[in-house]
Amino acid sequence: QVQLQESGPGLVKPSQTLSLTCTVSHGSATTSYYYWNWIRQPPGKGLEWIGYITDSGSTNYMPSLKSRTSISRDTSKNQFTLQMSSVTPEDTAVYYCAGGTPHGLDYWGKGTLVTVAS
Repeated sequence: QVQLQESGPGLVKPSQTLSLTCTVSHGSATTSYYYWNWIRQPPGKGLEWIGYITDSGSTNYMPSLKSRTSISRDTSKNQFTLQMSSVTPEDTAVYYCAGGTPHGLDYWGKGTLVTVAS
């Protein structure tokens, strides 16, 4: 069973950079074709897709977040990382990492709350 675990600071100050890491365990040859995503859910709102990185290192981002978002990966550690710069309180959310194909996301982390506040 593939497992994903988010990690990173729970509190970030406005204008700083949010950085989260997702560690993937028990992957397989199938998951090597997966798209590895970051998704968030602000308090009281729905899920918002942030972006993904593929096994080949290709990335794609939500247009409204693209200018300040970067997703990278460390295949030696089975990890992929989200960095979001110039955060504001509107970036406060539960952040999830998830893996899947264009047809659907099969595996999700439990999520981690990130609060942007001074």
